[in-house]
Amino acid sequence: MSKLWRFNRPSTHKDQGRSALRNVQILRKDGGGRRGAEMVTTKKSLLLLSLSLIVVLGPINAEAQSLIYHVNHEWVKIWINQDGTIDVLYDIEVACDQGTLHWFEIGQPNDDFIIGDAFDESGTRLPTSDESSRGDYRVRVDVEDIDAGESTRFTLTTNVGRMVWEDVENPGNVGMKFTPSWFSVNVGNLRVRIVMPEGVTEVDVKTLTGVEWDNADYVDGPFAVYWEREDLSPNVKFTFGVSFPEQYVEHYEVQPDFIGKYGLWIGVFIVLVLILVGVVLASFQKKPYLKPVMSMEALGVRRGLTAVEAACLLDLKPEMIVTTILYSLLKKRAVWVTATEPSVRLRVIEKFKETPQSSTVNPLRYYEIDFLKAVKKDGTLDEQLLAETISFLDRSVEEKLHGYCRKDTVDYYSRVVEKVWTEVAQAETSKLSSELFDEHLLWLLLDPNRQKKTEKAFSNRVFEPSSLWFWYWFGYRHYHPRPEFEPNVDTPAKSGQPPKIPGAEFANNIATAVEKTSNNIVNNLEKFANAILPASPPPKTSRQPTHHRSNCVCACAACACACACVSCACACAGGGAG
Repeated sequence: MSKLWRFNRPSTHKDQGRSALRNVQILRKDGGGRRGAEMVTTKKSLLLLSLSLIVVLGPINAEAQSLIYHVNHEWVKIWINQDGTIDVLYDIEVACDQGTLHWFEIGQPNDDFIIGDAFDESGTRLPTSDESSRGDYRVRVDVEDIDAGESTRFTLTTNVGRMVWEDVENPGNVGMKFTPSWFSVNVGNLRVRIVMPEGVTEVDVKTLTGVEWDNADYVDGPFAVYWEREDLSPNVKFTFGVSFPEQYVEHYEVQPDFIGKYGLWIGVFIVLVLILVGVVLASFQKKPYLKPVMSMEALGVRRGLTAVEAACLLDLKPEMIVTTILYSLLKKRAVWVTATEPSVRLRVIEKFKETPQSSTVNPLRYYEIDFLKAVKKDGTLDEQLLAETISFLDRSVEEKLHGYCRKDTVDYYSRVVEKVWTEVAQAETSKLSSELFDEHLLWLLLDPNRQKKTEKAFSNRVFEPSSLWFWYWFGYRHYHPRPEFEPNVDTPAKSGQPPKIPGAEFANNIATAVEKTSNNIVNNLEKFANAILPASPPPKTSRQPTHHRSNCVCACAACACACACVSCACACAGGGAG
């Protein structure tokens, strides 16, 4: 709910100002009395006028600083659980037009909700609190202060009970109905996505007449439906509903059987009640369910991932992800490979040994710092710490994907890889092509067909490496049958001019180095991979939201409404900011 009303002021101050002006005018018309008395009275009136103007202008200035905001997007992704609850992933982007925004509230459908986690765009956890009061159920999310001209985006997960009800209009079905949270400001884009319980198919799902789904798919695994609305005016409300066979949930709410409970002796009273209920329900314009048409959706992309983070997203093998991190450290000249048999052995360059995160020339990312911590004194890798590094990397990527479409994001980074290959292949000179290969190396490593594409890109060219390219000379020294160049690791400037490498030889050397390094990164690949697998989840003992991994729908903030039947009307709380 908007807080603008808090800054309204009564008009009595303006009336006082006008009264003071009238006093001055009256004094000027009055010709009687002594001149000195007239001057004294006039000065008093002017003083009263000045004070009145200050009082009047004070509220005007305060009012100028009142909070004015609008919502860029309000998205919700809902999972219908088999226990009759729903998990909701809210995604809100709000922009401040005037004043300072400190927090944002999102309405909830009833008092049976559990607050999960809230995160901002950078993955920082945000404080939350239950601000419900007298039937108005809300969750407050505290954000960093947002001043005029700025915006913020955050996500919130909740679990809500008593959401799946018997569908009295479709015997054998249950359903869920909800109204997205509305605001007293404009909302640029509203998206709602409902993921059905496991096993529900397209033919099982019905929606309200006139509110057929816009899109539907199986991207999340279970069948899901999707709606989208643009440019909502203040306080506009949309209601969506789904109905499906009851066997797909273990628990749902039912209406009391009043006739069976009270007996025939109150039959007349029951008839009157039913007539009244019929009139009320008719006023809500009940709508039967219709089967919509299947179509596909296109949703948001999570940009800004590094090549190593994209390697997790593209499901590269764990050992290949570790190899990619190793090459990123070689590019920054933070490590050198001293041996590759029976497993990779490293030497950390001196300036990166103690406090690698403090390096200003080549600052390291979080996964690179964790990788260096896994390097033991003898140069071998601590496989447990290495597994923890990959696990944390994977969790970090999942957090960054909250509110974004996984499928569209995967397609986006696949296109990024194709684009850099095109740049390398179409470079005008061998030198430029070599420099582009170095610049985009980590992205090129994500392509499983890198050897063939490297051969094609340098089919009629030579590769012109720099003596500073540790990532290449590592493989050249360890895997080339007759290496002719020895880089100076400690003083690269003294290495001299390296030789040019024929394109086919370069492609073969790169492929060999990456493959063998990946295979020898640890002693036991199977044990290493198993160490990365997440532990089996404990038995569910609470109602904390369980759906945290992001998939297609750019989840949206909304409050869900549940009623005695999915076709009846329902009320839901609005939201606001402050």
